Amino acid sequence: MAPVRAERLESRDSGPSRMPVQRASMIGHYVDLALRSCRRSKALTALVIVLMGCGVATCMVTYAVFRATSANPIPWKSSQLFVPQVDNFGPTNNNAGEPSDLLSYADGTVLLHARQAKRQTLLYTVKLAVVPGNPQQQPFSQPGDAVTGDFFALFDAPFRYGSGWDVADDDQGAAVVVINGKLNRQLFGGNNSVGREISLDTHLYRIVGVLDDWQPRPRIFDHASAWDAFGKPVQIFIPFRRAIDLQLAPAGNVICGARKDDPAVPDWDSFLRSECTWIAAWVELPAPYDAARYLSYLHNLAAEQQRIGRFDWPPNVRLRSLAQWMEVERVVPKASTLSLIVALSFLTICLLNVVGLMLARFMRRAPEIGVRRALGASRGAICRQFLIEAAAIGLAGGVLGLLLTAIGMAGIGLVFEPQIAALAHLDTSLVVSTVVLAIATTLIAGLYPTWRAAQVQPAWQLKSNG
Repeated sequence: MAPVRAERLESRDSGPSRMPVQRASMIGHYVDLALRSCRRSKALTALVIVLMGCGVATCMVTYAVFRATSANPIPWKSSQLFVPQVDNFGPTNNNAGEPSDLLSYADGTVLLHARQAKRQTLLYTVKLAVVPGNPQQQPFSQPGDAVTGDFFALFDAPFRYGSGWDVADDDQGAAVVVINGKLNRQLFGGNNSVGREISLDTHLYRIVGVLDDWQPRPRIFDHASAWDAFGKPVQIFIPFRRAIDLQLAPAGNVICGARKDDPAVPDWDSFLRSECTWIAAWVELPAPYDAARYLSYLHNLAAEQQRIGRFDWPPNVRLRSLAQWMEVERVVPKASTLSLIVALSFLTICLLNVVGLMLARFMRRAPEIGVRRALGASRGAICRQFLIEAAAIGLAGGVLGLLLTAIGMAGIGLVFEPQIAALAHLDTSLVVSTVVLAIATTLIAGLYPTWRAAQVQPAWQLKSNG
């Protein structure tokens, strides 16, 4: 008799003041019916919950990795950051018409001194030997970046102590350095070390700034310099001019010999004059007009090189935003993308199986549906009842999926490289997304079975049972 009483409550004209109470009563009634149905079909219910839990957990674990590897390292400013490229190899030597990712020393310094952008920086990776002031500590090798002073403001690098160096230090190649927080703790116990000295390759550098454990992931700004975009953060930054004056060889990618007229590079000066590419460049352009103007400048620069005979091909330049650069450089590991596709396919298979199982669940109750329809229940009431039942099963699947996701996150290092696995973590947004995905997919899976259940003809069911 409970279903009859419920339908009468739903159809009664009781006025606006009682509608919220009435609706709440109906929802509670449908939840009670759902729980009773689940207890009657324990095996089918458990199978649906397990399928949804496994499918959702697999999808969310791989999504967590994909989200971490494809994240924008500086989303509030990425639309203003660009990578200029100038083709100095020519159509017979470049990469299918694409300029080199890096610049030659000649092109890089021209862009730097032209100052056509709000900020600009050149960068190349070096290896430095750090000699601690404490004699009990052993010297150790540490990768660093040779950059220009605009680098820190361009990438909004956060400082704990001090700041970067100024233009005068850039021009003079001053012996100044900015270190990261980890190195500061290692050498100075985390205290304010600004003004103190550090020995790098037997040369003394004055510390002007200490970064606040800056770890942009992916580390896109020197990704083209061959260092792992998801590896350990760089701990040392020295002036670009200083590295050039000390003839510090690049520790990243160096592309030479792409042109037949490349001079030999037996010494440092010949290397600087060559067409070898090894310098990364970034510019900050706040507005679309600035980007268009800078691209025009790059075109004119290449045209001038063609006019003086350095290039014998038409200008071939690019100006790519940070998002475009990440796509071109394929920063997101193929393994994480492929895993996400496989996980989504697995979730789809689970969803199709759940559709079949829920159809079997609902159609087994055709006699009950026929009796309810004969007693006055509308198709809408039937739909609401079964959708609430699907949502309840989806919630249970979400809880199981959340548990399996946590287990999967703990073992993610068995599938992905350690530096990538370390980026993925179970946070509040992932928890909410897991539960919502489970409920949403179960509701989607329940749409067709619910529609079929609502089409049950009461006369046929009463006749077949009569």
